[in-house]
Amino acid sequence: MEPITQMIIYILIGLFAGFMSGMFGIGGGTVRIPLLNLAGLPLLSAFGTNFLVIPFASFVGAITQRRNIAKEIVIYAIIGGVLGEVIGAYSVGFIPTLILAVIFVTLCFIVAFGIHSSRIVPKLTQRIKPTKKNIFGSSFFVSFITGLRGGSGGQIFPALFKSLGLDTHKAIATSLTVSIFTAFGAIPIYWHRGDIIWLPTFCVLIGSMAGARVGSKISLKTKPFWLTERRASSLIGLFAKRTSPISGFAVSLRCTQRACFAALSQVRIP
Repeated sequence: MEPITQMIIYILIGLFAGFMSGMFGIGGGTVRIPLLNLAGLPLLSAFGTNFLVIPFASFVGAITQRRNIAKEIVIYAIIGGVLGEVIGAYSVGFIPTLILAVIFVTLCFIVAFGIHSSRIVPKLTQRIKPTKKNIFGSSFFVSFITGLRGGSGGQIFPALFKSLGLDTHKAIATSLTVSIFTAFGAIPIYWHRGDIIWLPTFCVLIGSMAGARVGSKISLKTKPFWLTERRASSLIGLFAKRTSPISGFAVSLRCTQRACFAALSQVRIP
């Protein structure tokens, strides 16, 4: 494949993953890593590229949605998230893969349930408040689990914050802000090992930042209902991905596509 063609592919991958990051408040790795690997980048290099890109793409999204950041609790989410990410990264290999998969899948379902808890158990939901203690503890746990499997927690944070009582747009903006910091825990490890290939990383970075800007702009104009519903769908995709890497990625990607189309159909541009 010609170098210029490869560069265009990496930019397009970054653009798509960045759009998803800005739109739904995720880190983007759920989309970015498998696509980079399919494009020919070694898996460890795909991990390293993803971690290096996340802070910049998330920063663009967070700046765009800065008015929705839950400033009263974001610092506790950052501290808990960073601690969990670092401890998780250093603990890789100590927890059996099967147990880790079960924990992660269970977490996805709990958070997906939490998203709809206001309709299922409204009385219980009214008692749940986004307190500093709840935010710190849940951010630590999520980052610890995702750190063990090479993620920054961004794929879970928006739904987690929503289940803890934040409204949808605040959950997305806060997740983007937290993801800026949680990814930094793993960057030095991949950098030191030489897993980061700079030309593909630069192309993905450019595409991701542009995509995050566009996704964030559209997210602000999208009804919270659709953002919430598609976050739940993406969590089911993550469940499938953990139980079957190939078919799971297809399910996750289909959920992602449906999320884009449904959200875009609800945009109201003055």
